[in-house]
Amino acid sequence: MADTPPDYRDTVFLPKTDFPMKAGLAQKEPAILARWQAMGLYQRLREKRAGRQRFILHDGPPYANGDIHMGHAMNKVLKDIIVRSQSLMGKDAPYIPGWDCHGLPIEWKIEEEYRKKKLNKDDVPPAEFRAECRAYAAKWVGIQSEQFQRLGVMGDWDDPYLTMKFDSEASIVGELLKFAETGQLYRGAKPVMWSPVEKTALAEAEVEYEDITSTQIDVAFEIVESPIPELVGAHAVVWTTTPWTIPVNQAIAYGPEVDYALTSCRTHDGPKIGPFLVATELVEAFQSRVDALLRGPSDPELDGCWSIDSFHSGADLAGTIARHPMHHLGGFFAKPRPFLPGDFVTTDQGTGLVHMAPDHGEDDFELCKAHGLEPVFAVEGDGKYRADWAWLGGQGSVINPKFNAPDGPICSDLAQAGALLAASADYRHSYPHSWRSKAKVIFRATPQWFIGMDKPLSQREREGPAAQRWEGEGDQTLSPSPRSPEASRPLPMGEGSNAPTLRELALDSIERTRWVPEKSRNRIAAMVEGRPDWVISRQRAWGVPIALYVNRRTGEYLRDPAVNHRIIEAFRAGGADAWFLADHQALLGPDYDAVDYEPVGDILDVWFDSGSTHVFVIEARYGMDARADLYVEGSDQHRGWFQSSLLESCGTRGRAPYAAVLTHGFALDGQGRKMSKSLGNVVDPLKVMSESGADILRMWVASTDYFEDVKIGKEVLAGASDAYRKLRNTFRYLLGALDGFGEAERTTEFPELERYILHRLAELDRELKEAVNGFEFNRYVRRLSEFANEDLSAFFFDIRKDCLYCDAPASPKRRAYRTVLDILFNALVRYLAPVLPFTTEEVWQTRLSTSLEMSGLESVHFAEWPEVDAGWLDPALSAKWDALRSLRGQVTEAIEPLRREKVIGSSLEAEVTVPERADADLEELFIVAKVSPGDTIAVTRTERLKCGRCWRHLPEVPEDGALCARCSEVVGA
Repeated sequence: MADTPPDYRDTVFLPKTDFPMKAGLAQKEPAILARWQAMGLYQRLREKRAGRQRFILHDGPPYANGDIHMGHAMNKVLKDIIVRSQSLMGKDAPYIPGWDCHGLPIEWKIEEEYRKKKLNKDDVPPAEFRAECRAYAAKWVGIQSEQFQRLGVMGDWDDPYLTMKFDSEASIVGELLKFAETGQLYRGAKPVMWSPVEKTALAEAEVEYEDITSTQIDVAFEIVESPIPELVGAHAVVWTTTPWTIPVNQAIAYGPEVDYALTSCRTHDGPKIGPFLVATELVEAFQSRVDALLRGPSDPELDGCWSIDSFHSGADLAGTIARHPMHHLGGFFAKPRPFLPGDFVTTDQGTGLVHMAPDHGEDDFELCKAHGLEPVFAVEGDGKYRADWAWLGGQGSVINPKFNAPDGPICSDLAQAGALLAASADYRHSYPHSWRSKAKVIFRATPQWFIGMDKPLSQREREGPAAQRWEGEGDQTLSPSPRSPEASRPLPMGEGSNAPTLRELALDSIERTRWVPEKSRNRIAAMVEGRPDWVISRQRAWGVPIALYVNRRTGEYLRDPAVNHRIIEAFRAGGADAWFLADHQALLGPDYDAVDYEPVGDILDVWFDSGSTHVFVIEARYGMDARADLYVEGSDQHRGWFQSSLLESCGTRGRAPYAAVLTHGFALDGQGRKMSKSLGNVVDPLKVMSESGADILRMWVASTDYFEDVKIGKEVLAGASDAYRKLRNTFRYLLGALDGFGEAERTTEFPELERYILHRLAELDRELKEAVNGFEFNRYVRRLSEFANEDLSAFFFDIRKDCLYCDAPASPKRRAYRTVLDILFNALVRYLAPVLPFTTEEVWQTRLSTSLEMSGLESVHFAEWPEVDAGWLDPALSAKWDALRSLRGQVTEAIEPLRREKVIGSSLEAEVTVPERADADLEELFIVAKVSPGDTIAVTRTERLKCGRCWRHLPEVPEDGALCARCSEVVGA
């Protein structure tokens, strides 16, 4: 019987590590998180970075009203990656998480609970209701805090900012009073977006647009006076998709540059219908709509019945007066309806004549106001007409489709009055809805508080007790309130400089701010350029009150710094309730009689709350000169938090509260659809973490092109898991290959291959720094993955495994390899720490347990950016080895068919010919038995015998299973 060949497995230096291939993140991460909390990781990091250059990412506050969703997860993880990467760069990068605790989202939840119990909110004492809102917000702050921390988000969770903290409420009201003292605040009755369901005004950011089908109607207004005689007795025709606004009509707008025609219809032997005044370009469309109403069983055809009686210039319509179709009701309806010139009138659709209801449209309001027509407030907060309104009083709701339908009360009454020319419930268009209640909103004029966008902001002393206010000329320095030197700089009037209105200040600040991606600059600039005055009042209970006193006789609000100081201090001591429960005489002080002043009962728009957070988060913690380096939110915040923060800061400090703004897209399902419970396509981050771990979610966030909308689903998460697994395996290999490595083994003498890999590391380091500075973490992770998978696993590790396993521990090449592996380990674990904080901590602790050299850093998150020598860059060497890698790929491709056909078992059994013999060990590079020069790349099976230890086929092996010279020396040693 033949002798059994010797077993050399115990002589091979295989990698050895306890780091498992199976991640088990869902089980491990909570323990790692608990360790961080126990060691005070965040506070200790602040101590280690104290005195360094500061980087402040200011957290936009989510609402504290429910479990986090995937949008929250995406947003917080991206912020955390940015903050951690800046800390890795050696900066002091604090992160103060915060919550929006006031406003309708929370108030609505409490009202829902009341409705379930058949209770009315108005029957509950306001203080009790507000206390319930506060408790509800506090509950969800606690829950969301735990959920965000579970994501691995590192921050000052022991001292977050809350808009409902007393100091925060005092700061918010203090900012309001700055606007008041400087005269930027005013009370007026303008049409604002109003939710009849929630009974409050809404901001643009609280509204979403959805397609609906509305009733479109053509209504005839009889002309009773005109400088054009033939128009008297004719009917001006208006077209609208909001029939409910006809009962509030006060005028008709025409286009001075539009041409109009009188058109009439005679059906066979019937009476003449008309004439009707409409824009010449819209005559055919108008006739077509009216045909549908005129045509009856006895009149199947109306072709040829229409005629044009005359043409008229829009400019000639000045002085024309019509009467309302319901003029017989008297009072408001009997008043003349003047024709008014409107530049906004177009011939895109309708009739070229626009009915004006100043209560319910911005253009309507401005045009009517310019001609002495004021709102009449016919529609109340619940969407019904006032009980005393002559037409449809007490009825509604005005947004109910049935109320506006062709057979509804409005159209029926107009038809009975002979004024309804056409009506059809088929007009498809986009319409605003409240994003909370999902109900349609209306434009409704109500008394509200506004911050003017176009009021000149130059400063001048005013007479009386109030300190200063803005005027349109004179001294151009900003508000006297404390601020940074930069913010108080004079505002020159020249071209390209800061300008003297809030709108111009904001637009100027947009130009001075870095926007990522750059295209978002134009988006917010267009929004600020076209936005109306900022309506800051809400008719609700849970929020910061508009703490102003209005003189009952003059209607002016009080501007007295001493009173304002007492108000702010009262808020600081007792929060917003200090206003609702106040002794107003005590706040007014001895100079004023409370009988003469009415305290305002409205609360502030929550966007003013969150827009003021820079005051009590950034300035309060880091000094009046401080401002945020970066704001990061979804693209919807161009009309939300980005804009409210910009306007608040520009109005009080003369500049933006941020140096840069990053915008990300939204998280969609795997098919690119918006997530919704009704579709059943919601991906719950809490479930993903409980099943796969937070680092998988973080890997997904960092791997996406988050500047656009991104997809997440099973397939997408599977891709993130696969990318994660490959990186984990890279770390597992490094940990095993570095087992027992110490300083005595380190060397500075490297073969070409090692020098090439160090060159590649230096290139990677440069790219990663660029990606961090550009907040391009998809590029960051992609390059790391490519380096780990292609440069290392598939190339460097593959080639050097023979050296690692079989060379003597003291061999120069093995020492060089392990030294470079140590360099790679310390670089990769740090590079990936911002993205995969749990996994890199596990990796770090595994290495720490076997390496005394790392004992000075108890956590990977204390470590700083790796020291990568720029001198490692060697373009000439890189060109040579890039070519060798290309040749290696061709050889591997040529070997593969023989492996598939079982001619050879592995590349070690192959002999290859290549066109040129390079200056390198090609047998080692290609992992083959022999390389010879030839005309083309060719592969054959080797006749050489295999070493029993290293398995290489070498000429000096005397028989299969015997040792080659190297292995014989190592084993003999």
